[in-house]
Amino acid sequence: MMKLRVEEIKEILPHREPFLMLDRVEDYVPGEYAKAVKSVSANEWFFLGHFAETKVMPGVLIVEALAQTGGIALLTLDAVRGKLAFLGRIRNARFFAPVVPGDLLELETKIDAVNGGFGTGAGIASVAGRKVAECELVFAIQDA
Repeated sequence: MMKLRVEEIKEILPHREPFLMLDRVEDYVPGEYAKAVKSVSANEWFFLGHFAETKVMPGVLIVEALAQTGGIALLTLDAVRGKLAFLGRIRNARFFAPVVPGDLLELETKIDAVNGGFGTGAGIASVAGRKVAECELVFAIQDA
C-alpha cells in the first residue's frame, strides 16, 4: 500500500487549506486509482452556513474531494507528473445520504483512461462502508 500524509499530498496537488479536502491517502496506483479519507469536523468552514442548525457537508464539496482523490491517481503518473488536473466535467452525480460532523469520509476514484490532455474516472464516497455519493469525472490535464 502506498500512503501519503497531508504534506506529501501538497507536493502533488495545488490545493491548500481550507480547500484541500484530503487528510491522507490510504493507497494509490499511479494512473489507476487512489483511496483517501477526510475526517469531517464540526469546525469545517462550510458548516458556518450549510446549514447552521443541521450541519451537512455540501454535495459539491464531496465531489471536489473525489476529484482531488482522482488528482492523486493522475498526477502521480510519470507522464503527467508536475502538471495540473482541472475538473472539466461532472457526470451522473448522485447523493445517497448526508455527510455530517464526526463522519470519516472514505473516497475512492478509479481512473478509466488518460488520453493526451484528458483523463476520465469514477468516484465513490462512503461513510462506514455505506455509499453516500458517486459520480463520473473528466479531468483536463495542463502544464502548471
